[in-house]
Amino acid sequence: MPDSLLKIHPDDNVIVALTNFPAGATVTYNGQPYLLPNGVTAKHKFVTEARQPGDPVYMYGVTVGRATQFIQQGEVITTFNLRHEADPYGLAQRQPYTYLPPDASAFAERTFMGYHRPDGRVGTRNYWLVIPLVFCENRNVMILKDAFEHELGYAQSDQYRTQVRELLHLYQHGQLDVIKKMEPFVSPEQNKTLHLESDVAGSGTLRRPFQHIDGIKFLTHEMGCGGTRQDSAALCSLLAGYINNPNVAGATVLSLGCQHLQSDMLEKEVRRQNPHGKKPLLMYEQQAGTEYELMTQAIKDTFLHLIEINKIERKPAPLSALCVGLKCGGSDGFSGISANPAIGYLSDLLGTLGGRTVLAEFPELCGAEQNLIDRMPDDQRAEKFMNLMQTYAAQAEAAGSGFDMNPSPGNIKDGLITDAIKSAGAARKGGLALIADVLDYTEPITAPGLNLLCTPGNDVEATTGMAGSGANLILFTTGLGTPTGNPISPVVKISTNTTLKNRMPDVIDFDSGPVIDGQQTIEQNGVALLDWLIGLASGTYLTKAEQLGQDDFIPWKRGVSL
Repeated sequence: MPDSLLKIHPDDNVIVALTNFPAGATVTYNGQPYLLPNGVTAKHKFVTEARQPGDPVYMYGVTVGRATQFIQQGEVITTFNLRHEADPYGLAQRQPYTYLPPDASAFAERTFMGYHRPDGRVGTRNYWLVIPLVFCENRNVMILKDAFEHELGYAQSDQYRTQVRELLHLYQHGQLDVIKKMEPFVSPEQNKTLHLESDVAGSGTLRRPFQHIDGIKFLTHEMGCGGTRQDSAALCSLLAGYINNPNVAGATVLSLGCQHLQSDMLEKEVRRQNPHGKKPLLMYEQQAGTEYELMTQAIKDTFLHLIEINKIERKPAPLSALCVGLKCGGSDGFSGISANPAIGYLSDLLGTLGGRTVLAEFPELCGAEQNLIDRMPDDQRAEKFMNLMQTYAAQAEAAGSGFDMNPSPGNIKDGLITDAIKSAGAARKGGLALIADVLDYTEPITAPGLNLLCTPGNDVEATTGMAGSGANLILFTTGLGTPTGNPISPVVKISTNTTLKNRMPDVIDFDSGPVIDGQQTIEQNGVALLDWLIGLASGTYLTKAEQLGQDDFIPWKRGVSL
Protein backbone atom coordinates (compact mmCIF):
# COMPACT_ATOMS: atom_id res chain seq x y z
CA MET A 1 0.00 0.00 0.00
CA PRO A 2 1.40 3.46 -0.86
CA ASP A 3 2.18 5.52 2.20
CA SER A 4 -0.35 8.27 1.57
CA LEU A 5 -2.77 7.24 -1.20
CA LEU A 6 -4.93 4.20 -1.93
CA LYS A 7 -6.98 3.09 -4.91
CA ILE A 8 -9.16 0.27 -3.61
CA HIS A 9 -10.25 -1.38 -6.88
CA PRO A 10 -8.74 -1.19 -10.38
CA ASP A 11 -12.05 0.08 -11.81
CA ASP A 12 -12.34 2.94 -9.29
CA ASN A 13 -12.15 6.53 -10.48
CA VAL A 14 -11.44 7.92 -7.01
CA ILE A 15 -8.34 7.72 -4.83
CA VAL A 16 -8.44 7.74 -1.01
CA ALA A 17 -6.10 10.09 0.85
CA LEU A 18 -4.49 8.43 3.87
CA THR A 19 -3.05 11.73 5.07
CA ASN A 20 -3.77 15.45 4.58
CA PHE A 21 -2.67 17.30 1.44
CA PRO A 22 -2.76 21.10 1.08
CA ALA A 23 -4.45 23.03 -1.72
CA GLY A 24 -2.32 23.15 -4.84
CA ALA A 25 -0.35 20.01 -3.97
CA THR A 26 0.58 17.56 -6.73
CA VAL A 27 0.52 13.88 -5.77
CA THR A 28 1.50 10.82 -7.75
CA TYR A 29 -0.20 7.43 -7.77
CA ASN A 30 1.14 4.58 -9.92
CA GLY A 31 3.18 7.07 -11.90
CA GLN A 32 0.21 9.33 -12.64
CA PRO A 33 0.40 12.90 -11.24
CA TYR A 34 -2.72 14.60 -9.88
CA LEU A 35 -3.08 18.28 -9.04
CA LEU A 36 -5.27 18.82 -5.95
CA PRO A 37 -6.78 22.28 -6.50
CA ASN A 38 -8.47 22.48 -3.09
CA GLY A 39 -6.38 19.94 -1.18
CA VAL A 40 -7.79 16.82 0.43
CA THR A 41 -8.23 15.73 4.05
CA ALA A 42 -7.29 12.24 5.19
CA LYS A 43 -10.12 9.71 4.67
CA HIS A 44 -11.62 11.70 1.79
CA LYS A 45 -11.45 10.91 -1.94
CA PHE A 46 -10.57 12.82 -5.11
CA VAL A 47 -11.55 11.90 -8.67
CA THR A 48 -8.95 10.60 -11.08
CA GLU A 49 -10.80 12.00 -14.10
CA ALA A 50 -13.16 14.91 -14.67
CA ARG A 51 -16.83 14.16 -14.05
CA GLN A 52 -19.72 15.86 -15.84
CA PRO A 53 -23.20 16.09 -14.23
CA GLY A 54 -24.73 12.60 -14.28
CA ASP A 55 -21.40 10.79 -14.66
CA PRO A 56 -20.91 7.83 -12.30
CA VAL A 57 -18.30 7.64 -9.58
CA TYR A 58 -16.90 4.19 -8.81
CA MET A 59 -15.39 2.93 -5.55
CA TYR A 60 -14.80 -0.67 -4.44
CA GLY A 61 -15.48 -1.45 -8.11
CA VAL A 62 -19.17 -0.43 -7.92
CA THR A 63 -21.21 2.70 -8.51
CA VAL A 64 -21.36 4.81 -5.35
CA GLY A 65 -22.80 8.06 -6.74
CA ARG A 66 -23.33 10.39 -9.68
CA ALA A 67 -21.96 13.88 -10.12
CA THR A 68 -24.47 16.68 -9.62
CA GLN A 69 -22.10 19.28 -11.10
CA PHE A 70 -18.78 19.41 -12.91
CA ILE A 71 -15.95 17.86 -10.86
CA GLN A 72 -12.47 18.53 -12.16
CA GLN A 73 -9.66 15.98 -11.96
CA GLY A 74 -8.12 15.98 -8.47
CA GLU A 75 -11.18 17.58 -6.86
CA VAL A 76 -12.64 16.06 -3.69
CA ILE A 77 -16.08 14.44 -3.84
CA THR A 78 -18.56 15.98 -1.39
CA THR A 79 -22.27 16.03 -0.64
CA PHE A 80 -22.44 19.16 -2.85
CA ASN A 81 -21.08 17.58 -6.03
CA LEU A 82 -22.16 13.94 -5.61
CA ARG A 83 -25.48 12.21 -4.95
CA HIS A 84 -26.14 8.63 -3.87
CA GLU A 85 -26.51 6.14 -6.68
CA ALA A 86 -26.22 2.36 -6.63
CA ASP A 87 -26.17 -0.31 -9.32
CA PRO A 88 -29.40 -2.25 -9.94
CA TYR A 89 -29.46 -5.82 -8.72
CA GLY A 90 -31.42 -9.01 -9.33
CA LEU A 91 -31.35 -12.70 -10.14
CA ALA A 92 -30.96 -11.96 -13.84
CA GLN A 93 -27.64 -10.26 -13.14
CA ARG A 94 -26.19 -13.19 -11.18
CA GLN A 95 -22.61 -13.99 -12.12
CA PRO A 96 -20.59 -17.14 -11.34
CA TYR A 97 -18.69 -16.70 -8.09
CA THR A 98 -15.58 -18.59 -7.03
CA TYR A 99 -14.09 -18.57 -3.56
CA LEU A 100 -10.82 -19.98 -2.29
CA PRO A 101 -10.99 -20.40 1.51
CA PRO A 102 -8.01 -19.04 3.46
CA ASP A 103 -5.48 -21.32 5.10
CA ALA A 104 -6.86 -21.75 8.64
CA SER A 105 -4.57 -24.63 9.63
CA ALA A 106 -2.85 -22.55 12.33
CA PHE A 107 -6.19 -22.43 14.20
CA ALA A 108 -7.44 -25.94 13.42
CA GLU A 109 -6.53 -27.37 16.83
CA ARG A 110 -7.09 -24.22 18.86
CA THR A 111 -9.83 -24.20 21.49
CA PHE A 112 -11.43 -21.73 23.86
CA MET A 113 -12.76 -22.30 27.36
CA GLY A 114 -16.53 -22.02 27.23
CA TYR A 115 -19.77 -22.95 28.97
CA HIS A 116 -21.35 -26.02 27.36
CA ARG A 117 -25.17 -25.96 27.19
CA PRO A 118 -27.59 -28.92 26.99
CA ASP A 119 -28.42 -28.12 23.35
CA GLY A 120 -24.77 -28.54 22.32
CA ARG A 121 -23.98 -24.86 21.91
CA VAL A 122 -21.20 -23.16 23.89
CA GLY A 123 -21.29 -19.82 25.65
CA THR A 124 -18.41 -17.39 26.06
CA ARG A 125 -20.08 -16.08 29.21
CA ASN A 126 -22.35 -17.54 31.92
CA TYR A 127 -25.14 -15.05 32.61
CA TRP A 128 -28.49 -15.11 34.37
CA LEU A 129 -31.04 -12.85 32.68
CA VAL A 130 -33.81 -10.73 34.26
CA ILE A 131 -36.32 -9.32 31.76
CA PRO A 132 -39.71 -7.56 31.72
CA LEU A 133 -42.45 -8.60 29.33
CA VAL A 134 -43.77 -5.04 29.36
CA PHE A 135 -42.40 -1.58 30.19
CA CYS A 136 -44.62 -1.45 33.32
CA GLU A 137 -42.12 -3.82 34.98
CA ASN A 138 -39.00 -1.74 34.24
CA ARG A 139 -39.00 -0.24 37.73
CA ASN A 140 -39.11 -3.66 39.38
CA VAL A 141 -36.31 -4.90 37.14
CA MET A 142 -34.13 -1.94 38.15
CA ILE A 143 -34.84 -2.56 41.85
CA LEU A 144 -33.71 -6.17 41.39
CA LYS A 145 -30.64 -4.93 39.52
CA ASP A 146 -29.62 -2.66 42.40
CA ALA A 147 -30.16 -5.40 44.97
CA PHE A 148 -28.41 -8.27 43.18
CA GLU A 149 -25.52 -6.34 41.67
CA HIS A 150 -24.50 -4.57 44.86
CA GLU A 151 -24.87 -7.56 47.15
CA LEU A 152 -23.25 -10.09 44.82
CA GLY A 153 -20.36 -7.90 43.66
CA TYR A 154 -21.41 -7.17 40.06
CA ALA A 155 -22.09 -3.43 40.46
CA GLN A 156 -20.07 -0.82 38.64
CA SER A 157 -17.60 1.40 40.46
CA ASP A 158 -19.03 4.32 42.43
CA GLN A 159 -16.27 6.68 41.27
CA TYR A 160 -18.65 9.34 39.93
CA ARG A 161 -20.94 9.12 42.93
CA THR A 162 -17.83 9.58 45.05
CA GLN A 163 -16.93 12.71 43.09
CA VAL A 164 -20.36 14.24 43.69
CA ARG A 165 -20.07 13.38 47.40
CA GLU A 166 -16.71 15.13 47.60
CA LEU A 167 -18.00 18.20 45.76
CA LEU A 168 -20.97 18.39 48.15
CA HIS A 169 -18.59 18.06 51.11
CA LEU A 170 -16.45 20.96 49.85
CA TYR A 171 -19.49 23.13 49.08
CA GLN A 172 -21.03 22.57 52.51
CA HIS A 173 -17.74 23.61 54.13
CA GLY A 174 -17.50 26.85 52.17
CA GLN A 175 -14.69 25.72 49.86
CA LEU A 176 -16.18 26.78 46.53
CA ASP A 177 -12.80 28.12 45.43
CA VAL A 178 -11.31 24.63 45.76
CA ILE A 179 -14.04 23.21 43.49
CA LYS A 180 -13.36 25.85 40.83
CA LYS A 181 -9.64 25.03 40.78
CA MET A 182 -10.19 21.29 40.35
CA GLU A 183 -9.12 19.64 37.11
CA PRO A 184 -11.79 17.01 36.39
CA PHE A 185 -10.51 16.02 32.94
CA VAL A 186 -7.77 13.74 34.19
CA SER A 187 -7.63 10.09 35.11
CA PRO A 188 -8.43 8.96 38.69
CA GLU A 189 -4.72 8.23 39.15
CA GLN A 190 -3.81 11.83 38.35
CA ASN A 191 -6.59 13.58 40.28
CA LYS A 192 -5.58 13.23 43.95
CA THR A 193 -8.09 15.84 45.14
CA LEU A 194 -10.96 13.36 45.24
CA HIS A 195 -10.00 10.99 48.01
CA LEU A 196 -13.16 9.57 49.57
CA GLU A 197 -13.40 5.79 49.26
CA SER A 198 -16.24 3.99 47.50
CA ASP A 199 -18.31 1.65 49.60
CA VAL A 200 -16.99 -1.91 49.51
CA ALA A 201 -20.15 -3.54 48.15
CA GLY A 202 -20.42 -1.06 45.28
CA SER A 203 -16.96 -1.58 43.84
CA GLY A 204 -18.04 -4.62 41.86
CA THR A 205 -14.67 -6.34 42.32
CA LEU A 206 -14.20 -7.15 46.01
CA ARG A 207 -16.89 -9.72 46.69
CA ARG A 208 -18.25 -12.26 44.21
CA PRO A 209 -19.50 -15.42 45.89
CA PHE A 210 -20.47 -17.02 42.55
CA GLN A 211 -17.14 -17.45 40.79
CA HIS A 212 -18.55 -19.21 37.72
CA ILE A 213 -21.27 -16.64 37.01
CA ASP A 214 -20.04 -13.77 34.85
CA GLY A 215 -22.96 -11.56 35.73
CA ILE A 216 -26.70 -11.08 36.15
CA LYS A 217 -28.05 -9.01 33.27
CA PHE A 218 -31.12 -6.83 33.56
CA LEU A 219 -32.97 -5.70 30.43
CA THR A 220 -35.48 -2.87 30.17
CA HIS A 221 -37.47 -1.69 27.14
CA GLU A 222 -40.47 0.45 26.20
CA MET A 223 -42.56 -2.23 24.51
CA GLY A 224 -44.87 -5.15 25.25
CA CYS A 225 -48.18 -3.28 25.23
CA GLY A 226 -49.82 -0.28 23.59
CA GLY A 227 -48.01 -0.73 20.28
CA THR A 228 -48.86 -2.97 17.38
CA ARG A 229 -49.35 -6.70 17.86
CA GLN A 230 -46.58 -7.14 15.28
CA ASP A 231 -44.16 -5.29 17.56
CA SER A 232 -45.19 -7.40 20.56
CA ALA A 233 -44.68 -10.59 18.54
CA ALA A 234 -41.25 -9.39 17.41
CA LEU A 235 -40.34 -8.52 21.00
CA CYS A 236 -41.46 -11.98 22.12
CA SER A 237 -39.21 -13.61 19.52
CA LEU A 238 -36.30 -11.35 20.46
CA LEU A 239 -36.58 -12.06 24.20
CA ALA A 240 -36.82 -15.78 23.47
CA GLY A 241 -33.63 -15.45 21.44
CA TYR A 242 -31.88 -13.81 24.38
CA ILE A 243 -32.95 -16.61 26.70
CA ASN A 244 -31.76 -19.19 24.14
CA ASN A 245 -28.42 -17.45 23.54
CA PRO A 246 -25.61 -19.80 24.65
CA ASN A 247 -24.22 -17.07 26.92
CA VAL A 248 -27.39 -17.27 29.06
CA ALA A 249 -28.00 -20.05 31.60
CA GLY A 250 -31.57 -19.11 32.55
CA ALA A 251 -33.94 -16.21 33.12
CA THR A 252 -36.29 -14.48 35.53
CA VAL A 253 -39.26 -12.91 33.72
CA LEU A 254 -41.52 -10.21 35.22
CA SER A 255 -45.01 -9.70 33.81
CA LEU A 256 -47.72 -7.23 34.76
CA GLY A 257 -50.44 -9.57 33.53
CA CYS A 258 -52.71 -7.65 31.16
CA GLN A 259 -50.24 -6.71 28.40
CA HIS A 260 -50.17 -7.89 24.78
CA LEU A 261 -47.09 -10.05 25.35
CA GLN A 262 -48.25 -12.79 27.68
CA SER A 263 -46.06 -15.17 29.69
CA ASP A 264 -47.28 -18.27 27.89
CA MET A 265 -46.45 -16.66 24.53
CA LEU A 266 -42.84 -16.20 25.58
CA GLU A 267 -42.57 -19.70 27.01
CA LYS A 268 -43.93 -21.24 23.80
CA GLU A 269 -41.55 -19.17 21.67
CA VAL A 270 -38.54 -20.17 23.76
CA ARG A 271 -39.38 -23.84 23.30
CA ARG A 272 -40.24 -23.38 19.60
CA GLN A 273 -36.87 -21.77 18.86
CA ASN A 274 -34.93 -24.34 20.85
CA PRO A 275 -36.77 -27.51 21.90
CA HIS A 276 -33.56 -28.89 23.42
CA GLY A 277 -32.63 -25.79 25.46
CA LYS A 278 -33.80 -27.02 28.89
CA LYS A 279 -32.96 -23.72 30.59
CA PRO A 280 -34.77 -22.66 33.78
CA LEU A 281 -37.38 -20.01 33.12
CA LEU A 282 -38.91 -18.29 36.17
CA MET A 283 -42.17 -16.38 35.50
CA TYR A 284 -43.85 -13.88 37.86
CA GLU A 285 -47.02 -11.82 37.41
CA GLN A 286 -47.52 -8.66 39.45
CA GLN A 287 -51.32 -8.55 39.14
CA ALA A 288 -51.47 -11.86 41.02
CA GLY A 289 -50.68 -10.09 44.30
CA THR A 290 -48.64 -7.31 45.86
CA GLU A 291 -45.36 -5.95 44.57
CA TYR A 292 -43.64 -7.14 47.75
CA GLU A 293 -44.87 -10.70 47.20
CA LEU A 294 -43.73 -10.60 43.58
CA MET A 295 -40.24 -9.27 44.36
CA THR A 296 -39.62 -11.45 47.41
CA GLN A 297 -40.51 -14.63 45.54
CA ALA A 298 -38.47 -13.61 42.48
CA ILE A 299 -35.42 -12.81 44.63
CA LYS A 300 -35.52 -16.11 46.52
CA ASP A 301 -36.09 -18.29 43.45
CA THR A 302 -33.47 -16.46 41.40
CA PHE A 303 -30.90 -16.82 44.16
CA LEU A 304 -31.51 -20.56 44.40
CA HIS A 305 -30.98 -20.91 40.63
CA LEU A 306 -27.78 -18.85 40.82
CA ILE A 307 -26.43 -21.47 43.19
CA GLU A 308 -27.13 -24.13 40.56
CA ILE A 309 -25.71 -22.34 37.50
CA ASN A 310 -22.58 -21.48 39.49
CA LYS A 311 -21.81 -25.21 39.29
CA ILE A 312 -21.27 -24.87 35.50
CA GLU A 313 -17.57 -24.44 34.73
CA ARG A 314 -15.65 -23.57 31.57
CA LYS A 315 -14.41 -26.47 29.47
CA PRO A 316 -12.49 -26.63 26.17
CA ALA A 317 -14.51 -26.05 23.00
CA PRO A 318 -13.51 -25.89 19.31
CA LEU A 319 -13.52 -22.55 17.50
CA SER A 320 -16.42 -23.90 15.43
CA ALA A 321 -18.60 -23.22 18.52
CA LEU A 322 -18.10 -19.47 18.08
CA CYS A 323 -20.93 -17.41 16.57
CA VAL A 324 -19.59 -13.94 15.84
CA GLY A 325 -21.56 -10.82 14.89
CA LEU A 326 -19.94 -8.39 12.43
CA LYS A 327 -20.90 -4.74 12.98
CA CYS A 328 -19.60 -1.22 12.29
CA GLY A 329 -20.65 2.07 13.85
CA GLY A 330 -19.29 5.58 14.08
CA SER A 331 -17.67 4.69 10.76
CA ASP A 332 -15.11 6.80 8.92
CA GLY A 333 -13.29 6.84 5.61
CA PHE A 334 -10.83 4.23 6.88
CA SER A 335 -13.48 1.70 8.01
CA GLY A 336 -13.76 0.01 4.62
CA ILE A 337 -10.00 -0.27 4.10
CA SER A 338 -8.71 -1.38 7.51
CA ALA A 339 -10.95 -2.73 10.27
CA ASN A 340 -13.87 -3.92 8.12
CA PRO A 341 -11.82 -6.06 5.72
CA ALA A 342 -9.74 -7.30 8.68
CA ILE A 343 -12.81 -8.73 10.42
CA GLY A 344 -13.97 -9.92 6.99
CA TYR A 345 -10.82 -12.01 6.77
CA LEU A 346 -11.46 -13.26 10.32
CA SER A 347 -14.98 -14.21 9.20
CA ASP A 348 -13.53 -16.23 6.31
CA LEU A 349 -11.10 -17.97 8.69
CA LEU A 350 -13.82 -18.80 11.17
CA GLY A 351 -16.14 -20.07 8.45
CA THR A 352 -13.36 -22.34 7.18
CA LEU A 353 -13.11 -23.77 10.70
CA GLY A 354 -16.86 -24.47 10.83
CA GLY A 355 -17.80 -21.45 12.93
CA ARG A 356 -20.66 -19.05 12.28
CA THR A 357 -20.54 -15.34 11.52
CA VAL A 358 -23.38 -12.92 10.88
CA LEU A 359 -23.46 -9.70 8.83
CA ALA A 360 -26.43 -7.46 9.62
CA GLU A 361 -27.31 -3.76 8.96
CA PHE A 362 -29.33 -4.14 5.74
CA PRO A 363 -29.51 -0.36 5.06
CA GLU A 364 -25.71 -0.50 4.91
CA LEU A 365 -25.68 -3.13 2.19
CA CYS A 366 -27.29 -0.74 -0.28
CA GLY A 367 -25.12 -0.85 -3.40
CA ALA A 368 -23.43 -4.13 -2.47
CA GLU A 369 -26.50 -6.28 -3.12
CA GLN A 370 -25.38 -7.85 -6.40
CA ASN A 371 -22.09 -9.11 -4.99
CA LEU A 372 -24.01 -10.71 -2.12
CA ILE A 373 -26.58 -12.21 -4.49
CA ASP A 374 -23.76 -13.71 -6.56
CA ARG A 375 -22.46 -15.37 -3.39
CA MET A 376 -25.80 -16.98 -2.48
CA PRO A 377 -26.01 -20.81 -2.52
CA ASP A 378 -29.32 -20.81 -4.41
CA ASP A 379 -32.05 -18.60 -5.89
CA GLN A 380 -34.33 -19.20 -2.91
CA ARG A 381 -31.99 -17.46 -0.49
CA ALA A 382 -31.20 -14.77 -3.04
CA GLU A 383 -34.91 -14.03 -3.41
CA LYS A 384 -35.37 -13.91 0.37
CA PHE A 385 -32.52 -11.40 0.62
CA MET A 386 -33.98 -9.24 -2.15
CA ASN A 387 -37.47 -9.33 -0.62
CA LEU A 388 -36.14 -8.31 2.79
CA MET A 389 -34.11 -5.46 1.29
CA GLN A 390 -36.94 -4.18 -0.90
CA THR A 391 -39.61 -4.45 1.81
CA TYR A 392 -37.40 -2.65 4.32
CA ALA A 393 -36.52 0.09 1.81
CA ALA A 394 -40.20 0.62 0.97
CA GLN A 395 -41.15 0.86 4.66
CA ALA A 396 -38.41 3.42 5.23
CA GLU A 397 -39.55 5.50 2.26
CA ALA A 398 -43.16 5.32 3.46
CA ALA A 399 -41.95 6.78 6.78
CA GLY A 400 -40.43 9.72 4.89
CA SER A 401 -36.88 8.43 4.72
CA GLY A 402 -34.74 6.12 2.61
CA PHE A 403 -31.50 4.17 2.63
CA ASP A 404 -29.77 7.12 0.92
CA MET A 405 -30.27 9.10 4.15
CA ASN A 406 -28.35 6.57 6.24
CA PRO A 407 -24.93 8.31 6.54
CA SER A 408 -24.74 10.39 9.72
CA PRO A 409 -23.10 13.85 9.94
CA GLY A 410 -20.09 12.16 11.53
CA ASN A 411 -19.86 9.65 8.67
CA ILE A 412 -19.99 12.42 6.07
CA LYS A 413 -17.43 14.58 7.86
CA ASP A 414 -15.00 11.66 7.83
CA GLY A 415 -15.37 10.70 4.20
CA LEU A 416 -18.52 8.55 3.80
CA ILE A 417 -20.33 10.88 1.40
CA THR A 418 -23.10 8.57 0.15
CA ASP A 419 -24.84 5.49 1.49
CA ALA A 420 -23.36 3.47 -1.36
CA ILE A 421 -19.82 4.44 -0.28
CA LYS A 422 -20.66 3.59 3.31
CA SER A 423 -22.32 0.32 2.30
CA ALA A 424 -19.54 -0.83 -0.03
CA GLY A 425 -17.09 -0.46 2.85
CA ALA A 426 -19.49 -1.94 5.41
CA ALA A 427 -20.08 -5.06 3.29
CA ARG A 428 -16.36 -5.88 3.51
CA LYS A 429 -17.04 -7.09 7.07
CA GLY A 430 -18.53 -10.16 5.40
CA GLY A 431 -15.24 -11.16 3.79
CA LEU A 432 -15.28 -13.12 0.54
CA ALA A 433 -16.93 -16.39 1.53
CA LEU A 434 -20.07 -17.85 0.03
CA ILE A 435 -23.19 -16.98 2.04
CA ALA A 436 -24.62 -19.83 4.07
CA ASP A 437 -28.05 -18.42 4.92
CA VAL A 438 -30.30 -15.34 4.93
CA LEU A 439 -32.27 -14.60 8.10
CA ASP A 440 -35.04 -12.21 9.03
CA TYR A 441 -34.89 -10.32 12.33
CA THR A 442 -34.82 -12.71 15.36
CA GLU A 443 -34.39 -15.89 13.28
CA PRO A 444 -31.75 -18.12 14.93
CA ILE A 445 -28.30 -18.49 13.34
CA THR A 446 -27.75 -22.19 12.68
CA ALA A 447 -25.75 -22.58 9.46
CA PRO A 448 -21.92 -22.70 9.67
CA GLY A 449 -20.28 -19.93 7.65
CA LEU A 450 -21.45 -16.41 6.81
CA ASN A 451 -25.09 -15.52 7.51
CA LEU A 452 -26.97 -12.34 6.58
CA LEU A 453 -29.40 -11.02 9.21
CA CYS A 454 -31.94 -8.27 8.55
CA THR A 455 -31.49 -5.49 11.13
CA PRO A 456 -31.29 -1.70 11.02
CA GLY A 457 -27.93 0.03 10.73
CA ASN A 458 -28.54 1.67 14.11
CA ASP A 459 -25.72 0.49 16.34
CA VAL A 460 -27.72 -0.81 19.29
CA GLU A 461 -30.69 -2.14 17.34
CA ALA A 462 -28.27 -4.15 15.18
CA THR A 463 -26.20 -5.55 18.07
CA THR A 464 -29.44 -6.28 19.96
CA GLY A 465 -30.67 -8.27 16.96
CA MET A 466 -27.44 -10.22 16.48
CA ALA A 467 -27.35 -11.31 20.12
CA GLY A 468 -31.02 -12.28 19.86
CA SER A 469 -30.19 -14.55 16.93
CA GLY A 470 -27.43 -16.30 18.85
CA ALA A 471 -24.15 -14.38 18.51
CA ASN A 472 -21.93 -15.19 21.49
CA LEU A 473 -19.40 -12.50 20.52
CA ILE A 474 -19.74 -9.31 18.44
CA LEU A 475 -16.98 -7.49 16.56
CA PHE A 476 -17.68 -3.77 16.22
CA THR A 477 -15.44 -1.58 14.06
CA THR A 478 -15.42 2.19 14.55
CA GLY A 479 -13.52 5.13 13.12
CA LEU A 480 -15.03 7.83 15.32
CA GLY A 481 -15.47 5.91 18.59
CA THR A 482 -18.59 4.57 20.27
CA PRO A 483 -19.07 2.90 23.68
CA THR A 484 -21.78 0.53 22.38
CA GLY A 485 -22.10 -2.76 24.25
CA ASN A 486 -24.61 -5.56 24.74
CA PRO A 487 -25.97 -7.21 27.91
CA ILE A 488 -25.18 -10.80 26.98
CA SER A 489 -22.75 -10.81 24.03
CA PRO A 490 -19.32 -9.17 24.55
CA VAL A 491 -18.84 -6.37 22.01
CA VAL A 492 -15.26 -5.88 20.82
CA LYS A 493 -14.50 -2.30 19.75
CA ILE A 494 -11.98 -2.22 16.88
CA SER A 495 -10.50 1.13 15.82
CA THR A 496 -9.93 1.82 12.13
CA ASN A 497 -7.02 4.13 12.96
CA THR A 498 -4.45 4.29 15.74
CA THR A 499 -5.21 7.95 16.51
CA LEU A 500 -8.67 6.89 17.72
CA LYS A 501 -7.24 4.06 19.80
CA ASN A 502 -4.89 6.50 21.55
CA ARG A 503 -7.63 9.09 22.05
CA MET A 504 -10.24 6.68 23.48
CA PRO A 505 -8.30 3.87 25.18
CA ASP A 506 -11.15 3.30 27.63
CA VAL A 507 -13.43 2.30 24.73
CA ILE A 508 -11.20 0.62 22.11
CA ASP A 509 -10.20 -3.04 22.53
CA PHE A 510 -8.21 -3.71 19.36
CA ASP A 511 -6.51 -1.54 16.74
CA SER A 512 -6.62 -2.00 12.96
CA GLY A 513 -4.67 1.22 12.50
CA PRO A 514 -1.48 -0.70 11.61
CA VAL A 515 -3.18 -1.56 8.29
CA ILE A 516 -3.42 2.15 7.45
CA ASP A 517 0.13 2.78 8.65
CA GLY A 518 1.46 -0.05 6.47
CA GLN A 519 2.73 -2.04 9.46
CA GLN A 520 0.34 -4.97 8.93
CA THR A 521 -1.60 -6.45 6.05
CA ILE A 522 -5.34 -6.93 6.34
CA GLU A 523 -4.73 -10.66 6.74
CA GLN A 524 -2.14 -10.20 9.49
CA ASN A 525 -4.47 -7.89 11.41
CA GLY A 526 -7.35 -10.37 11.08
CA VAL A 527 -5.21 -13.24 12.33
CA ALA A 528 -4.01 -11.19 15.32
CA LEU A 529 -7.63 -10.33 16.14
CA LEU A 530 -8.76 -13.97 16.01
CA ASP A 531 -5.88 -14.94 18.30
CA TRP A 532 -6.93 -12.21 20.76
CA LEU A 533 -10.56 -13.26 20.47
CA ILE A 534 -9.80 -16.73 21.78
CA GLY A 535 -8.67 -15.25 25.10
CA LEU A 536 -11.77 -13.06 25.25
CA ALA A 537 -14.07 -16.02 24.55
CA SER A 538 -12.32 -17.92 27.35
CA GLY A 539 -12.98 -15.16 29.88
CA THR A 540 -9.27 -14.40 30.28
CA TYR A 541 -10.09 -10.73 29.88
CA LEU A 542 -13.12 -8.51 29.31
CA THR A 543 -14.01 -5.98 26.63
CA LYS A 544 -13.97 -2.31 27.56
CA ALA A 545 -17.77 -2.26 27.16
CA GLU A 546 -18.05 -5.06 29.73
CA GLN A 547 -15.77 -3.19 32.10
CA LEU A 548 -17.89 -0.05 31.69
CA GLY A 549 -21.17 -1.97 32.16
CA GLN A 550 -22.33 -0.79 28.71
CA ASP A 551 -25.41 -3.03 28.41
CA ASP A 552 -27.30 -1.47 25.49
CA PHE A 553 -30.59 -3.08 24.45
CA ILE A 554 -33.06 -1.60 21.93
CA PRO A 555 -35.64 -3.82 20.19
CA TRP A 556 -36.41 -2.89 16.58
CA LYS A 557 -39.84 -1.54 15.65
CA ARG A 558 -39.99 -2.73 12.07
CA GLY A 559 -39.87 -0.12 9.33
CA VAL A 560 -39.37 2.83 11.66
CA SER A 561 -35.63 2.88 12.21
CA LEU A 562 -32.65 2.99 9.88
